[in-house]
Amino acid sequence: MSQTSITARCEAKGLRMTGQRRVIASVLETAHESHPDVESLHQLVTQVDASISIATVYRTVKLFEESGILLRYEFADGRARYESADRDHHDHLIDLNTGEVIEFFDPEIEALQEKIAAKLGYRLKDHRLELYGVPLKPKDN
Repeated sequence: MSQTSITARCEAKGLRMTGQRRVIASVLETAHESHPDVESLHQLVTQVDASISIATVYRTVKLFEESGILLRYEFADGRARYESADRDHHDHLIDLNTGEVIEFFDPEIEALQEKIAAKLGYRLKDHRLELYGVPLKPKDN
């Protein structure tokens, strides 16, 4: 999948891109690995433009999600987190100690999921795999 900018995808869908929406889109593009929730996204956005309210971030994220530009995840911590919908498929491992979201792709897991679906009489169209764990060894600080 080709990865185009969030701003470009918004414009292609005909969304009006205000200055504040452009800032939010830009911050989302650089923060994609961290899967930010709205509160942490707001903290990042206000480092660029302190006038952007948390309500604006909520409305913008909701608009981007409804337009198919962002994907929403609700991991076990209960916070809705977001990432660009224009990404290659991957799964997530969530560190229960820190909340860190680790992305991974494993062809064996993908093949096994296809095999299970076929065994049950289905062709797999989509899936999300979320693993929750704690580190085997403490991380060095």
